[in-house]
Amino acid sequence: MRVLEIDHPLVAHKLTVLRDATTHSSVFRQLADELVTLLAYEATRNVAVAPVEITTPVTTMTGTKLTKPRPMVVPILRAGLGMLHGLTTLLPTAEVGFLGMVRNEETLEVTTYANRLPEDLTGRQCFVLDPMLATGHTLIASVNYLHERGAKDITCVTLLSAPEGLKTLEAAIGDDVDLTVVTAAIDEKLNEKGYIVPGLGDAGDRLFGVVD
Repeated sequence: MRVLEIDHPLVAHKLTVLRDATTHSSVFRQLADELVTLLAYEATRNVAVAPVEITTPVTTMTGTKLTKPRPMVVPILRAGLGMLHGLTTLLPTAEVGFLGMVRNEETLEVTTYANRLPEDLTGRQCFVLDPMLATGHTLIASVNYLHERGAKDITCVTLLSAPEGLKTLEAAIGDDVDLTVVTAAIDEKLNEKGYIVPGLGDAGDRLFGVVD
């Protein structure tokens, strides 16, 4: 498993504002979108391409185009929806699937309650969007779900990651999956409730508001 922690002043600046408890949800959404676009630049560095012959106004040349099948972007509901536009800004031709997963706050176990994905993902590069890699259980379930459908090239894009979650994810994923995690920061630790410290709180609530 490869882990890319993006070291860039704009990433650090935007992440600092996201962490601030006084940041309003509208600003949080905007900055999360901008931050994901910066992360997506690195996340798509190894996207599959092929040569293509084109004619410019001056001459002919060999350029580059994305190959088929098209990449699959998979936001984890609901918080991952807040990251979708930021990645598809760079990959507008990608297809979008959805996974609905919920974590039991007492047991920290993950349950899948919805999916909108092709049955066959063989040969597809998949980009999983989830703001927080905390315990790692959600991304483990997500990666396994995609792998069962044939995906072997999977990149997880997160705003924050915990060392414990990264370790758990790496231990749980088989060697036949080419897995990359791209994150804006690896934080200090998890607390007793499974939240990232210093973190930024509940990303879903801060993106969309508290659901009663």
